[in-house]
Amino acid sequence: MPVISMFYGIIVRMYKEKSGKHHLPHVHAEYSGKEVVVTIDGQKLEGDMPTAKMKLLNAWLEIHQEELQANWHLLENGEQFFKIAPLQ
Repeated sequence: MPVISMFYGIIVRMYKEKSGKHHLPHVHAEYSGKEVVVTIDGQKLEGDMPTAKMKLLNAWLEIHQEELQANWHLLENGEQFFKIAPLQ
């Protein structure tokens, strides 16, 4: 899975799942063995992550809405994604 960003121990990935169960634009985020799948507008689809890390992830999602949407469209069209700046 392509890593699009990493910050505060959180690894964020985005990929297009052909015939996947999540049809909305979303990311997979991992922290310390826990994984959560959230839409790019912050709706949790599955999984879990510590509350403090989830707050950081949601802040990052809010800041980078346009870039996440652009990446999703690139991946949908089979094009190369781009990295997104970490939360600082």
